[in-house]
Amino acid sequence: MSYPRTKRRDQGTHSRIIRETLAVVMAGGRGRRLNALTSARSKPAVPFGGKYRIIDFTLSNCINSGIRRISLLTQYRAHSLLKHMERNWSFSRPEFGEFIEILPAQERYEGSFEYQGTADAVFQNLDIIREHRPKFILVLAGDHIYKMDYGMMITAHLDSEADITVGCIEVPLADANQFGVMTVDAHDRVVDFQEKPEHPTGIPGREGVALASMGIYLFGAELLDDLLSADHDDTSSSHDFGKNIIPNSYRDRRVVAYPFRDPFGDGQGYWRDVGTVDAYWEANIELTSVTPPLNLYDQDWPIRTAPSQLPPAKFVFDDDGRRGMATDSLVSAGCILSGASVQRSVLCNNVRIDAGSEVQDAVILPDVSIGENCRIRRAVIDIGCNIQSGTTIGFDTEADRRRFQVTEQGIVLVSPQMLGQSVTYAS
Repeated sequence: MSYPRTKRRDQGTHSRIIRETLAVVMAGGRGRRLNALTSARSKPAVPFGGKYRIIDFTLSNCINSGIRRISLLTQYRAHSLLKHMERNWSFSRPEFGEFIEILPAQERYEGSFEYQGTADAVFQNLDIIREHRPKFILVLAGDHIYKMDYGMMITAHLDSEADITVGCIEVPLADANQFGVMTVDAHDRVVDFQEKPEHPTGIPGREGVALASMGIYLFGAELLDDLLSADHDDTSSSHDFGKNIIPNSYRDRRVVAYPFRDPFGDGQGYWRDVGTVDAYWEANIELTSVTPPLNLYDQDWPIRTAPSQLPPAKFVFDDDGRRGMATDSLVSAGCILSGASVQRSVLCNNVRIDAGSEVQDAVILPDVSIGENCRIRRAVIDIGCNIQSGTTIGFDTEADRRRFQVTEQGIVLVSPQMLGQSVTYAS
């Protein structure tokens, strides 16, 4: 896909346009399909990749793109997310017009409390958004894993003279019913948009692939104000961007698809919706490969997160049968492998694994303790679990189902509640 180029903008103009953009991040997602992982926190607050939270990727994209005016809309069980924001994301410089503000669900108008949909969430905060006087509003989901320069999307929006620009990726047709699916013409103008269709339409000439929305939308501020106000007055609406705003706009507005491309290659950019336990486990384990599809070590596009006041990871004992070691794994600060073996796994902060235990293809969240002689594979262990010595997880599906949750792909999810332990979400 390509965009018609109408006018080259100098660097100063580009920077001004970025400064005139307000990012509105939807960060109140319940994330039901993550099961126990979101029983006490919203999906954007779930740990990922050893030291990060899911929300860190969207916010880092904003900062790295030069967008320093950010409104974060929260709703479901936001305490963990708010603590994380306070610890890491309070460095904005108000004197330069920078801010990251938290906008919780509240009674913004009579009869309202919880957000009824993504469009309603923004509508309920229009009075605050208007005070910032943005020229453009970039609506973002706060629960996806990717690295993207939003400045390029804003430039494409202007060059294509779009009213609305929708970030998009190609997905297998078999998975497209989980997304908003669009059809575009030769100039990338959207000519059809269906939210999570039962029978999605493939890309012409590539019937096994569909063009899916990333949940990223760019509007002129005045247009968005008008669209949201009209949607609010429509009693038949679900008040959602994907279900209502975009489908009701593409016929009489210029809605253009922006394909997310890899800035360092010829293919599609890396993007993961970690909305299920299987997808979450897979995206984490991908990071353990020699050359992972997501580069966390890119100094030109750093992913920010809360600094941990923890000592370095430690591996102790070098005896036969009791050797502290990790291979093809991410091991975070505060971890101690005491005569334990870890393979192809992600260990978040402050994980302790005792002698004789073996962990393979597992995602271990913060503050987990694993006793001696445990065997764990293809599992996700939630925050604060205390795995007793001699425990086996991931080897006997029927036994695992009796105690834990097992996904369609056989990934075992373990939480403190399943172990009969009290839940303390300190991180």
